[in-house]
Amino acid sequence: MKATSLLYLDGVSVTFDGFKALNELSLTIAPGEMRAIIGPNGAGKTTMMDVITGKTKPDRGEIYFDGAIDLTGEDEASIAEIGIGRKFQKPTVFESHTVRDNLELALKAPRGPFATLFHVISGGETKRIDDLLGLIRLSDRKHELAANLSHGQKQWLEIGMLLAQDPKLLLVDEPAAGMTDAETAETAELLKDIAQDHSVVVVEHDMEFVRSLSVKVTVLHEGSVLAEGSLDHVSANERVVEVYLGR
Repeated sequence: MKATSLLYLDGVSVTFDGFKALNELSLTIAPGEMRAIIGPNGAGKTTMMDVITGKTKPDRGEIYFDGAIDLTGEDEASIAEIGIGRKFQKPTVFESHTVRDNLELALKAPRGPFATLFHVISGGETKRIDDLLGLIRLSDRKHELAANLSHGQKQWLEIGMLLAQDPKLLLVDEPAAGMTDAETAETAELLKDIAQDHSVVVVEHDMEFVRSLSVKVTVLHEGSVLAEGSLDHVSANERVVEVYLGR
């Protein structure tokens, strides 16, 4: 299973001051899969993202990426380099730069201060930026300052900036939070488009949004997997209703 999966967690536990944030968590994401992660507050969703990205080291358990890379031995910077991108809830874009400039800055270019200063965008990179602008629905806003975008559009721009780094796996935290209904629906379509070429893990509270993704759902509770399957399948689980959906 480890060899064929993109992301493989087995028996992962994390304790903070006696509180078990993750308790023997096991999870497998296949190459090219989009998965939704749901669960009540304190279920371990954020800690799960933290251990995958190297922000938190697990007390025990295995975490492998791309079949062979042991993530427990890597730091945050190297994990980002090997192809895991994380989108936090609050968008962080360069507001005083244009939409297009934000994507240029994010491109996987030489990273020193002088390299970035003197980096000339090649023809291939220009096409890549144009493709990203189309994907994130911002082609017609490319010359506008990022500060002028709506909250939802800033979220899309940040997703585009992550995609510019060409990750194999994208972790997205509550993408629908604070969006209009129209933006929420468009974000679901955007994530489906991204999932054609990347693996995507979406942590979300909005059940309608999760339903619109039409993907396998993992329910976390008290740091481990409570149920897994389609949204209809997990919604019919009495324990899931009791600890989460019934509230």
